[in-house]
Amino acid sequence: MDKLLIRGGRPLVGRVAISGAKNAALPQMCAALLTREPVHLVNVPRLHDVRTMRRLLEHMGVATETHGERGGMSFTAPDGLTPEAPYELVKTMRASVLALGPLLARFGRARVSLPGGCAIGARPVDQHIRGLQAMGAQIHVEHGYIVASLPPGRQRLQGAHITTDMVTVTGTENLLMAACLAEGETVLENAAQEPEVADLAEMLIRMGARIQGHGSSTIRVQGVAQLHGCTHQVVADRIEAGTFLCAVAATGGNALLEHARADHLQAVIDKLRDAGVQVGAEGEGGAGGLRVISPGGAQLKAQSFRTMEYPGFPTDMQAQFMALNLVAQGAATVTETIFENRFMHVNELMRLGAEIMVDGRVATLVGGAPLSGATVMATDLRASASLVIAGLVASGETLVDRIYHLDRGYDTMEAKLRGLGADIERISA
Repeated sequence: MDKLLIRGGRPLVGRVAISGAKNAALPQMCAALLTREPVHLVNVPRLHDVRTMRRLLEHMGVATETHGERGGMSFTAPDGLTPEAPYELVKTMRASVLALGPLLARFGRARVSLPGGCAIGARPVDQHIRGLQAMGAQIHVEHGYIVASLPPGRQRLQGAHITTDMVTVTGTENLLMAACLAEGETVLENAAQEPEVADLAEMLIRMGARIQGHGSSTIRVQGVAQLHGCTHQVVADRIEAGTFLCAVAATGGNALLEHARADHLQAVIDKLRDAGVQVGAEGEGGAGGLRVISPGGAQLKAQSFRTMEYPGFPTDMQAQFMALNLVAQGAATVTETIFENRFMHVNELMRLGAEIMVDGRVATLVGGAPLSGATVMATDLRASASLVIAGLVASGETLVDRIYHLDRGYDTMEAKLRGLGADIERISA
């Protein structure tokens, strides 16, 4: 099992290219199931979850191909594929449920394993199921699988007015894809507003879908009989960008994050600026990326924040900003409102010398205590990133174990950090 060895104390300086967003690429790969024509994606990140999704699509019968130097991938889903996502292929990846809507919409049936993924709390798929049932699907769960079909004599899903009980990104994406081939109009209320959802909608529009309101809480879809192929560039990963913003800030560095977009990270950028970090967009319209300049921990002020659905402070940035807070001055509280079990990184940060107390969904920390290297264990994807950031500023050596979590969401993170001057290496078991 691979580990990361970090020797802390070096500021991050230079430039780094932010990869395409995993949380945009995975639903877009599933969207290829909606048409028999080839779908071409550009800027697909090189991640374990992407490889898993590719294997899943190939298992169904989708022809896939890698091409070009910019993360190019092509997908062609024939009419005769097998609409099933088996447990063996998707047990570690909750995004597998995103195959459900496209398979049901195009083929009229689907058998999809209940998803796995990081153990950070309950993420039920009941909103997906209820939405598809409102569109006329017959669905039941048996032996760990969601089994869905159209009623006898029905050729297409039916448009419906759907209001989810909670904001769900994958639920919005699943229902959005299914609605594209449904008969009539579908209205999605309480829809997720994340940039990845809007990027999926833009891709679907390129495929011939009729969608309005994406990026807002109400999305309207006029169903069409069929979709065609397209070429689409995956949006830059705002969470990878936010992670590097925090890493550069914590180490007192100066770096340009190419492709990063300020409009996708405003809540994080506001907190960074309040902490004393300079963050600004470069180039016309911000096309040049984000420049981050930090005076270092001794001159930074710890910031309290509360995670919220987009456009609020993202739960996927909670652990990384907590690591930054540890090197800043003063006390701060971090309130996690999205997932009930997302403070598992706290005990590992405390092994490095952090002063943190957790009470339910609130963590109270005191920044400024010196961090010293130790062996720590990653417990989920974003927790892994927080341990790396802490290791970059800790004295001595930090060894981060179980980094397979990190590889699920970051494209060659250690290589990018080395390019910015970090002393970091991967150690293979």
